[in-house]
Amino acid sequence: MRTNLFHIVLLSIFLTLGNFELQAQENPSKSISIPAAKQKDSLNLGLKDVIKPADTVKNDTIKKKKTLLEGIVKRKAKKYEKIDQKKKELTLYDEAELTYKDIELKAGIIVFNYEKDEVYAGRIKDSLGNYTQNPVFKQGQNVIEPDSIRFNTKTKKALVWNSRTQQGEFRVKAEVSKRENDSVYFMRNARFTTSENIDDPEYYFLARKIKFVPKKKVVTGFTNMVIADVPTPIALPFAYFPMSEKAVSGFVIPTFGDSAQKGYYFQNGGYYFALSDYYDLQVLGDYYTNGSYAFRFESAYAKRYNFNGRVNFRFENQINSEKGFPDYARSKQYNIQWFHAQDTKANPNSRFSASVNLGSSQYFRQSLNQANIGSSLNNNLSSSVSYSKTFQTVPLVNFSVTATHSQNTNTEEIDMTLPTVQASVDRVFPFAPKNGIKKGIIKNINFQYNFRGENRIHTTDSLFFKPGMFDTAKNGIQHSIPISTNFKVFKYFSVTAATAYNEVWYFKTIQKEFNPDSNKVETTPVNGFDAYRTYNFSSSIGTTIYGTFNFGNDKKIQAIRHVMRPSVGYTYLPSFDQYYDTYALDNTGTRYSEYTRFEEGIYGGPSNRTSNRIGMSLSNTFEAKMRDKDETKTEPKKVMLLNNLNFSTTYDVAADSLAWSPLAISGGTQFFDNKMNLNFGASLDPYAVDNSGRRIDKFNIDNGGSLFRMTSANMTINYVLSSEDGKTKGESSQQTVLNGGRTDDLFGRGTDLSDNRQSLFKKEDEKNKEKKDSEFYKLKIPWNLTMAYTLTYSNVNRENEIVGNSLMMSGNIDLTPRWKMGFSSGYDFVQKGISFTQLRFERDLLSWRMSFNWVPIAPYTNWGFFIGIKSSVLSDIKYDKRSLPDRTLR
Repeated sequence: MRTNLFHIVLLSIFLTLGNFELQAQENPSKSISIPAAKQKDSLNLGLKDVIKPADTVKNDTIKKKKTLLEGIVKRKAKKYEKIDQKKKELTLYDEAELTYKDIELKAGIIVFNYEKDEVYAGRIKDSLGNYTQNPVFKQGQNVIEPDSIRFNTKTKKALVWNSRTQQGEFRVKAEVSKRENDSVYFMRNARFTTSENIDDPEYYFLARKIKFVPKKKVVTGFTNMVIADVPTPIALPFAYFPMSEKAVSGFVIPTFGDSAQKGYYFQNGGYYFALSDYYDLQVLGDYYTNGSYAFRFESAYAKRYNFNGRVNFRFENQINSEKGFPDYARSKQYNIQWFHAQDTKANPNSRFSASVNLGSSQYFRQSLNQANIGSSLNNNLSSSVSYSKTFQTVPLVNFSVTATHSQNTNTEEIDMTLPTVQASVDRVFPFAPKNGIKKGIIKNINFQYNFRGENRIHTTDSLFFKPGMFDTAKNGIQHSIPISTNFKVFKYFSVTAATAYNEVWYFKTIQKEFNPDSNKVETTPVNGFDAYRTYNFSSSIGTTIYGTFNFGNDKKIQAIRHVMRPSVGYTYLPSFDQYYDTYALDNTGTRYSEYTRFEEGIYGGPSNRTSNRIGMSLSNTFEAKMRDKDETKTEPKKVMLLNNLNFSTTYDVAADSLAWSPLAISGGTQFFDNKMNLNFGASLDPYAVDNSGRRIDKFNIDNGGSLFRMTSANMTINYVLSSEDGKTKGESSQQTVLNGGRTDDLFGRGTDLSDNRQSLFKKEDEKNKEKKDSEFYKLKIPWNLTMAYTLTYSNVNRENEIVGNSLMMSGNIDLTPRWKMGFSSGYDFVQKGISFTQLRFERDLLSWRMSFNWVPIAPYTNWGFFIGIKSSVLSDIKYDKRSLPDRTLR
């Protein structure tokens, strides 16, 4: 009843306000004489007389006064709402909410004077006398959380006490704020920080006067830095901070330091160009007092739902020591990286991708700006740029163009394909029905067409990007038409039969002949088109055999299931003697040898030897059914004993000796809920060897040995342990992966010295740190451990020795919610020494990060200490001190 009465009174007030508005605009009444119009005869009315208005009184020209409220007021309060008609005030108390035009306001108490267009909002006291329900003022995209606020809805001016607002990564709290208009604020005694706790930040900048333009800039007067409520001598007479939501260009402050061999340096200084919303550019450089310098261009680009990527170019001119000293050396190193990925939804029929990592073979081992052991231990750099397109024809046609690069950093040899062009026509079943199942040998006959053209280049690091690298280029085109079918025999056996026609085109061949003048065989290149054609036949038959060994439902192991997949295959390749010629080995005319003019081509040459090979293979899988530890579950638990155990060998019917190939064995399995992966392999040779280590046509068992001679064996074990059942694993830094390093921390965690904000703490740790702080932490310490063990045995030439035997480990542990320690180390049992070792320490200082990395063992001995603000807007506020490993320039 009380609520209804309130609304009735409120309605009466607004109706009264409306009447008062009309009365206030009335003029004193005056008598106005209206002359009577002469009446016409109703029988003689015309159309004009009907349309013409009879009333000639003019409309009222007095303008109506605007209403007191220019918009709809939406309000809500928990305890009461009160309207004072005399003061023209609306009061809302306890959990008050007010929405008026573009203003949204929440507070403990709100007072709205609709005559003066002023709004006041403040806190209220709870039952204990504490202030609660701080105001939250939102206008457009700007949000302010003060202790109290007074705001004029017309002039847009406001006074705010203890305002709290966030602009990007900055949080600002001011003692008194004055708003002049929509775009300018003046503040007094303001603190701004990137800390999440604006009321009790671990650090902040205290400014006596501030001019604040939202989303644009902050201009301050005298400002000094305060850490843990202790003023520091770090101060500025004035400061300027950009606050744009978009990226803005600006200088990157370098790191200062000194090195033993290159003197003092400025490192990672430069300029960031915010070129557009789709791409940017960062130019960084280093300078050392002994004359060394380096520069880097880094750019990232992206277009939503289309593609994204990044490009890095690095160049370093390194000088060790000074001229005249014995350790003086010079070296130029460079590295180019390009990563491009296309959104799968951008175009389903075509795709472009790139992953490029090329440059000097010694870049990661000698770089001034990389503390990246994982990348320096990598012996191969590889690149691939490809474009593919599918033509929606019947049958489908696939087309692709690819450029690849492979570089061995030890031998400094480079292999490239510029480019590789491939095209293929989808399988065609000429005898299959349009509708229905393809069943039988005839209906399953199918063929397709494949085209491949390549241009290969083999060069070295010293000739890369020079004209000489193209002198040894080789090219060729390959056509192939495979024809195959499959069918079943005796219900359980699957048979596959296939034949293939191949044609290879070359544009350069060779000719060999003995030169009596030089007394040696000379190889002469022959330019011009040439081709050879080959064909082959193959077939295979296989089946699957299932076997189960039951031990009883009352046993812990109830049953073991064994799956075997035996297969026998036959391959026939005839001899193609027509493509072979002879050449003299000397001038006697009695010694000759055969060769094919195609043998140096990229696809090789045809064989002049008939091959009749029978291949045999057997794959096995072992699985157990075990009683579940949980007695409430009725179904047994399946446990994989062996994922695979494979045997394979071949027999060449046409060979006159050494017809059997070595028996290859491989297998793998997992243990401890898939935390441990075990893979192994071995090669067993049935033939013996002579004293020189050469295979002879005599079985090893007939030579006084066993049935097989183990020529090689290997085993790898990977084990991942963690306090969260394998959910937490070591993850390497992004830059390490881009540089071609390992995806784990077994070779240490890479560090890009131009960006020290990389952290051991993950985003999940940041989200849960408040929860961790409230727990009794010592009862639950997160940790993870990764181990990798490799063992390699070799006995090819009766050496009978372990050539590789090493153990590598990497782990991280959270000593406290904000202290993390990590390590990477290992031991080589063959060399009998500790392998690469790295110790990592990191402290999460909320808005700051502190880290220390140490590599104590040569040749990569170094250490690094860093402390700085995490936020990108204040990333230049840091202290970075490190000792880089000594570089041996080549």
